[in-house]
Amino acid sequence: MKIIFSVLLLIAMPSLYSQNNLNGVITDKTTNEAIIFANVYFPQLEKGTTTDENGSFSLTNIPTGTYKIVVSIIGYETLSQNITFPYTDILNVQLNPSAIEMEEVIVSTPFHKLQSENVMKVEQEKISDLKSKGAVTLADGLSNIAGVETVTTGVSIGKPVIRGLSSNRVLVYTQGVRLENQQFGDEHGLGLNDAGIESVEVIKGPASLLYGSDALGGVLYFNPERFAQNNTSSGDISANYYSNTQGYNTNAGFKSSGEKFKYIFRGSLAEHSDYKTNSYRVTNTRFREQDFKAALGYQVNNFKTELRYNLNSSKLGIPEEIGEQSTNRAPLLPYQNITNHILSSKSTVFFNNSSLDINLGLLYNDRKEFEEEHHHDDEDEEDEHEEHEEETLDAALHMKLKTFNYDIKYNLPKLGKFETIVGVQGMSQNNANYGEEELIPDATTNDIGILATSHIHFEKADIQLGARFDNRTISVVDGLNKKFNSFNGAIGVKTNIANQITARLNLASGFRAPNLAELTSDGTHEGTNRYEIGNPNLNNEQNFQIDLALEYKNEHLELFANGFYNIVNDYIFLSPNGDVIDDTDVYLYLQDDAKLYGGEIGFHLHPHPLDWLHFESSFETVTGKQNNNDSYLPLIPANSLNNTVRVEYNTKWLDKGYAFIKLNSTFKQNNVSGFETTTSGYDLLSVGFGGIVKLFDNELSIAISGSNLTDKEYINHLSRLKPEGIYNMGRNFNIGLTYTL
Repeated sequence: MKIIFSVLLLIAMPSLYSQNNLNGVITDKTTNEAIIFANVYFPQLEKGTTTDENGSFSLTNIPTGTYKIVVSIIGYETLSQNITFPYTDILNVQLNPSAIEMEEVIVSTPFHKLQSENVMKVEQEKISDLKSKGAVTLADGLSNIAGVETVTTGVSIGKPVIRGLSSNRVLVYTQGVRLENQQFGDEHGLGLNDAGIESVEVIKGPASLLYGSDALGGVLYFNPERFAQNNTSSGDISANYYSNTQGYNTNAGFKSSGEKFKYIFRGSLAEHSDYKTNSYRVTNTRFREQDFKAALGYQVNNFKTELRYNLNSSKLGIPEEIGEQSTNRAPLLPYQNITNHILSSKSTVFFNNSSLDINLGLLYNDRKEFEEEHHHDDEDEEDEHEEHEEETLDAALHMKLKTFNYDIKYNLPKLGKFETIVGVQGMSQNNANYGEEELIPDATTNDIGILATSHIHFEKADIQLGARFDNRTISVVDGLNKKFNSFNGAIGVKTNIANQITARLNLASGFRAPNLAELTSDGTHEGTNRYEIGNPNLNNEQNFQIDLALEYKNEHLELFANGFYNIVNDYIFLSPNGDVIDDTDVYLYLQDDAKLYGGEIGFHLHPHPLDWLHFESSFETVTGKQNNNDSYLPLIPANSLNNTVRVEYNTKWLDKGYAFIKLNSTFKQNNVSGFETTTSGYDLLSVGFGGIVKLFDNELSIAISGSNLTDKEYINHLSRLKPEGIYNMGRNFNIGLTYTL
């Protein structure tokens, strides 16, 4: 802690370094014409602007040192280069026309490069693109990313799955800090709302080098919306309607930036009734979610900082069986009432040729679950399915999780071809129970990790390598004390093995310490209808993954093939032992070595000169097995094939217009664990269109889509309602409007 306080004192010191300005012009390389509205951005400084009608731009108050500048606009190749300040010349940038999608800087990896420059393969998707395809919730939208699925409980509760690994094996980052919200539970969702989130990045594979325990299976990194450009203000209001749930979400925000201070305010509200299949509504899948986000930024001299806060409150029905058929939005018993507070700060001190990054987070998760048997005894049975006021109920389960985490990294001065980062990360966490039931005990968890990683740029290849040591201690109130240590490393190389063919080979290890549920459970878990018995002698899960990614790009076609082989030692899993307690089957937490393998392949065709026409196709597969008896692992998603035809166009009245038709084919899942059943395959058809129109001199974005157009009755293999034979959502139409002020 002394290190942290010393660093904070350093931040408080005024900078003594000079500031610089940059002027430049952006033109088309083939025509030499000025490019209007091109984005000019310094990722490290989080400072940017756009070009004027002459293709010119100007940026002020740039600290001395070397920084990456990124210039991008739709229809051109994204340019990335380093500039050393003081820089007194006019920067002349020429962009190459291209039909390939505009690149963004990858934030989840340490050196903040474009994906084309990155050694690791990282998927990045804009949240607006996921929503335009009709996603009802943030978790629902993640399933549109190759290699990512979700374990769902209805529509409101979804847990990400990356290449067959989920729960505590997938780490979620938001506002620059790791999200901690009792994610071990099968029926515990993300607790995040898409309002105020700009994009998501997915690392598919062990990322313990960068993030420590729980990143064994991969990372979902949510990027918050950027501040407004200097000396500008903007606001927006949006609304979405979903026909299937007769639900809606609304969202309004305002942001403004001066030379030094900047701020954002955003609020949203969502309400949905029970979702509908072709035959019935699924009782108690209704939910209500309120979300508020605020951000304050300050930048001066060689120091920048931002403070962000997110309050998310949700009331989620927990479906059990098909019963009442209505379109009421107030959840029935049982239901969850969850409040998430996330307070984070992100600061950087810039020196002449190095910088210090400090990310701090305070998280508070208040989770309550209400069950029917805890309702007043004097009510008739028929009244149990009426709307209940929370103040008349006692929570059967009530847990409060408080977490402080820190992430401090020093970006060393560049030494020849070497870029190097050293850092320390840690977490202090306390769980406390206040309800009648106890899912996991009162306990304190402390983490600390030390890491170093380097990026080496050669003429024909880029290499990234690093090592890390972690220590975790878990102290349970009743006396159980556990300590877990792990040493991990990673090495990767990116090179062009032929003309227009890029290869990435990454080898990495990861680990996951057992969570409290796995160590200490001893009781009935109502959400899964199991009597679970923990194992205090569990070891770390330790894995090693080989990942190979190949890409081919030309002006007409992009091809990709990603393959992985993941060895997981001491994989933790639940298994029935044949006993019954309280009329519930007993499950034990056991360990065995396991392996997962598979990958994704696909193509994107945009034939020149028909650059407005796009054909996209991707196939993904994963297989997971235990080594001891060669049995299959649970919750492995079925193989799937996605085919999309998309057109992009502009007219006199519609800007950035688009339309698409998509066919998602999910195959049979016959490779199941001992207590799963097989799942039939199905095809889902979706369409959508949209664009931007001018309304009162401002932009109105319109997105209209329809999913499961044939109203197919199907069950996803990762649905927690599958044992009851309950179908997933039927036909749904979505209308979304966003008006920019």
